[in-house]
Amino acid sequence: MGTVVMYSSVSVDGFIADENDQPGPLFDWLTSGEVPLDDSGALKVSQVSYDYTRPYWDRIGATIAGRHVFDLTDGWDGKPPGGIDHVVVVTHRPAPEGWDPAAPFHFVDGVEAAVAKARELAGDRVVEVAAGDVGGQALAAGLVDEVRMDVVPVVFGSGKRYFGPVQAQHLLEGPDEVIQGDRVLHLRYRVRR
Repeated sequence: MGTVVMYSSVSVDGFIADENDQPGPLFDWLTSGEVPLDDSGALKVSQVSYDYTRPYWDRIGATIAGRHVFDLTDGWDGKPPGGIDHVVVVTHRPAPEGWDPAAPFHFVDGVEAAVAKARELAGDRVVEVAAGDVGGQALAAGLVDEVRMDVVPVVFGSGKRYFGPVQAQHLLEGPDEVIQGDRVLHLRYRVRR
């Protein structure tokens, strides 16, 4: 089975979006470099960030996101972001009316079911869980193996928390990697079991 990784860009004070669900400058590092990160041409990062991010992205077999993010992005128009093969959406509601059933999106109820479905789809590849409420629920349920964060030098003061609703203490190992990019610090921790 592949590793389950909680991931997002995050402000120094631990937020993945402001109170209005806006990421502000959190993704500036993805568009301010000179090295294309994917075939779109829109994402360009520093060489250091490319060397860290691209190999990770290439290992992702499925991404788990909440219905809130799915709705905010209009379901990425039915095309998983970043060339991911599958997206598992945690929701209590069915797929939107008129949704293309051939699109590689899977709608499930609860994080446990989402991780099980994503593992099935990803095989031995990485299962990525979006940080925030769903990621925090997966961490609290003991389903996350690793935490990755791209820390951006901005302080939001309030907003959507990286670890969502997590109330209990969870110990992490490491950090296993600390990579200084251009206006971003890439961090990777293993979750202590």
